[in-house]
Amino acid sequence: MAIVETEAEKPAAQGAAMEITVSRQELVRELTATQSVVERKTTIPILSNFLLEADGDRLTITATDLDQAIRTSAAVKVKKPGSCTIPARKLYDYIKLLPDGELSIKLLENHWVQIRSGRSNTKMVGMARANYPQVPEFPAVTATSISVVALKTLIARTVFAISNEESRYTLNGALLVLKAESMAMVATDGHRLSFVEKPGEVLEGISGEKRVMIPRKALVELQQLLGNTDAEKVDFADDENMLFFRVGHRTLSTRRLSGQFPNYEAVMPRDNTKFAVVRSSELAAAIQRVAQFADERSGAVRMRLEGNELKISSQSNESGESEDTIDTPYASDPIMVGFNSTYILDFLKALGNEGEVRLEFKDSQSAGQMRPEDPDAEYKSRYVLMPMRI
Repeated sequence: MAIVETEAEKPAAQGAAMEITVSRQELVRELTATQSVVERKTTIPILSNFLLEADGDRLTITATDLDQAIRTSAAVKVKKPGSCTIPARKLYDYIKLLPDGELSIKLLENHWVQIRSGRSNTKMVGMARANYPQVPEFPAVTATSISVVALKTLIARTVFAISNEESRYTLNGALLVLKAESMAMVATDGHRLSFVEKPGEVLEGISGEKRVMIPRKALVELQQLLGNTDAEKVDFADDENMLFFRVGHRTLSTRRLSGQFPNYEAVMPRDNTKFAVVRSSELAAAIQRVAQFADERSGAVRMRLEGNELKISSQSNESGESEDTIDTPYASDPIMVGFNSTYILDFLKALGNEGEVRLEFKDSQSAGQMRPEDPDAEYKSRYVLMPMRI
């Protein structure tokens, strides 16, 4: 029992002396990168705090909600090494209001923390460092290096298709598929499926195929980290329970989703022989207009292909009806299929509403498929949509 107490007291004793000076701009930048992980409404008060640890010439900042954590660091002048915890939201909001320049952070008695900046002097009520949960370290095992741009693109083209229904646990994330010379990501909510692959992406340390399911919340955090870095590569590693993504000096760790991801290959249509090619921007504009008059609950629009025309229409008793026509080469039998307009717009937006998109159909009851019409594209995208009865 005495050993446990000594271990618990050790970090608190270290923290008793902490005193640092840091640039306000640099501190704000790192707090911004971590604050979104912090639990706003939590039954465990310590989770609403940042953990600050000062040693050498670095300040390490950690935030966690027990499912995921972000750890980052900033260059500081350490007068006395140590650690403390500070209410995250209050610290972030306060530091943003201070003028640029140097500020000092000092741990006082009873876990209070003093922040001085110019003529401003504030004391915040912290909590015992010993109560802060253990956050796993980036594994010592060999990590896989992944292109930041490629991973960012994969997430952007799939994250919108992840299910929001918590009961569908295995659909609450995206599946990342890593191979020696390609990487892919796929997400589905049962009504639609988005798949994107980057062929020719050489990944060191990957033999055969590696599949990991990444929770939606972690993908959103990862998207922000990848969007705010100059790094070209992200280091990825995992163990039995956790996934780790190191982007520059910031590390995101998250519990991996367990369970079996659906067999997405079986869902991909293989005999959608009727197709039309249209400009993404033109299709998006037409659907946005027509969707104003769709049933509010379903958002359904009809797509009819006939005689070199794609007609998009909708109607509802509440708002009226609307139709838009796009010219496109089409000589097959006429076909009419209903789709959720929001689902189509999500995919076009992920493509940046650029270039041309191919619409592929089999019949009015079967899944439709969309993909960019560019054989030389760096990324291969496929988007499968279940039809709606309208």
